[in-house]
Amino acid sequence: MLKRAILTFTGVFTAFFLFAQEKPGYDHHALFDPNFYPSSVNEFRLSDGSPGPKYFTNRADYEIAVALDTVQKKVSGTVTITYTNNSPTALDFVWLYLDQNLFTQESRGQAKMPATGRSRYGDANSSFDGGFKLENVQVIRTVNGKAVTGNANKVVTDTRMQIRLDQPLAANGGKIQFRIKYNYIVPAYGSDRTGIQKTQNGDIFAIAQWYPRMCVYDDVLGWNTLPYLGASEFYLDYGNFDFKVTAPSNMVVGGSGNLVNAKEVLSPTEYQRYVKASGSDKTVIIRSADEVTKGTFNKPGTRTWHFKLENARDVAWAASAAFIWDAARMNLQDGKKGLAQSVYPIESNGNNGWERSTEYVKAAIEGYSKRWFNYPYPSAVNVASNIGGMEYPAIVFCNSRSKGAGLWGVTDHEFGHTWFPMIVGSDERKYGWMDEGFNTFINGISTKDFNNGEYSGRQRSGAGMYRFLFGPNSETVMSTPDALNERNIGTALYSKPGYALGLLRDQILGPERFDYAFRLYIDRWKYKHPAPWDFFRTMENAAGEDLAWFWKGMFVYNWRLDQAITEVKYVDNDPAKGALVTVKNLDQMAMPLYVQYTTQSGKTGMVKAPIEVWQNGDTWIQKLKTTEPLKSVVIDPDAVFPDINQDNNKWEAK
Repeated sequence: MLKRAILTFTGVFTAFFLFAQEKPGYDHHALFDPNFYPSSVNEFRLSDGSPGPKYFTNRADYEIAVALDTVQKKVSGTVTITYTNNSPTALDFVWLYLDQNLFTQESRGQAKMPATGRSRYGDANSSFDGGFKLENVQVIRTVNGKAVTGNANKVVTDTRMQIRLDQPLAANGGKIQFRIKYNYIVPAYGSDRTGIQKTQNGDIFAIAQWYPRMCVYDDVLGWNTLPYLGASEFYLDYGNFDFKVTAPSNMVVGGSGNLVNAKEVLSPTEYQRYVKASGSDKTVIIRSADEVTKGTFNKPGTRTWHFKLENARDVAWAASAAFIWDAARMNLQDGKKGLAQSVYPIESNGNNGWERSTEYVKAAIEGYSKRWFNYPYPSAVNVASNIGGMEYPAIVFCNSRSKGAGLWGVTDHEFGHTWFPMIVGSDERKYGWMDEGFNTFINGISTKDFNNGEYSGRQRSGAGMYRFLFGPNSETVMSTPDALNERNIGTALYSKPGYALGLLRDQILGPERFDYAFRLYIDRWKYKHPAPWDFFRTMENAAGEDLAWFWKGMFVYNWRLDQAITEVKYVDNDPAKGALVTVKNLDQMAMPLYVQYTTQSGKTGMVKAPIEVWQNGDTWIQKLKTTEPLKSVVIDPDAVFPDINQDNNKWEAK
């Protein structure tokens, strides 16, 4: 069967990499083919992986005001979007995402739900019929210094809306505004990214994809308008957010960014505790379990919570009368501070549960800030919900039943997404591995660092894990999430690329070179939109290594590694002159060769041969400078490389 990987980089670059491999075997020409990269680079993206002098990102600023109706489970309000066209092209139309339309009965995503079995992303048998109800869509232009408002010429297609402009939006800084009045019913379980959880003290509303959002116009494809189907996540431009949420007065609302009217919406007691928490390294209770049960701070009517977040790609929020609320200070780099917060129901409190959440939030964010890039937001809120785990700027939704290592893991993972894709704004809809895989990688380091390795445990390795990651049912990392079998999403987007980056750091480049290159990638592409090639080029240029063989084997194709010892003999049949170990590379992936030996007297040694030994064929003879007979020889004794068959990695003297 012919496997084709088609990878696009620019509009003029179409297709390359045609490689047939179904049967095991090794072709060194395919692995070390020098024509890995697209030859076309331009002023937008440079050959060393950095943004070019004419690189641009458009900008979308949002002002949003909504109200939560807890009886009808409805969010309703208005969003005003100020859109800036920084591209060199005038735009005849713009595209927006209407993500809630996934939850209509007619959506493409609903049509794609499996008729049998279950899916994390929806239910073919669901009768829920949600989606945005657009009450009014207006275009606001500035003409002769005055705002001129008119109804938009719009076309809604599934989860997208096109607005056709009566005159083009000017290039290089042209601005336009859109005002949209809308409402929607909140799905109880919205593709594991938004939803409503019932608790003994009231519902928890975890609200996301809650306003129409601008699609990205970039130098790679122009408008990026892939529909929201459930599995693939998001690709969004940056801007400032100013949003208000009106909710019943007995509710606590946690949102992305700075709560600018805390003194107005909190009782004097709560506000005093809120201020105390901002200066405390220990968790401070703002609203206690006892106060939730007794309704101490309950009042009739509604309150409006006002949040602001700058230079972000999205915002989300959560509201409930059931929330215990606690917080602590985060100590970031360069003397900056932030507020780590957690909101959770009584059911989640105790027994190494959510009472430790703020400790986890604080530790994760402080660690990532120190190692990679400083946390950019003023606050971080962890919300207990019916969602397994989902990330948004400055707020995440995690499973309310998580405890111990599980709660640490999901908290660390979701806040790790601050760096990928919130700071480094890759296209999640196409390249899910560029955020999930990168995040899985940094999570591994973070977990080792946390509290002297409290939850680090034993690291998985060995042929069993490698057969799972690279087995016949696995799929290539370079796949859009929507085109992966759902059972393979965790492997292809999380585990496999996460393992690959750890391997690259620990065995191929070493931490010093890897960390420098990885930090440079983050710094170069912060608040921008890198493509896979930008990452590959940056790592190679900064580390000084041609890694095309690694990217092919680990990311582009679904190749496998199987190294085998085929013969061990002595030079001139004399053990005193050394030994010759013949190793064969049986499959298309290749890795450096680690050969460990033990002599009859018990002496041990290790020889490490670089990847270049596989440049000329599938067989390598490694000389061992031994002076006595061998007892055993083992390839890769610690199983750091993804060899799917370790039974042929050993030789023992008879």
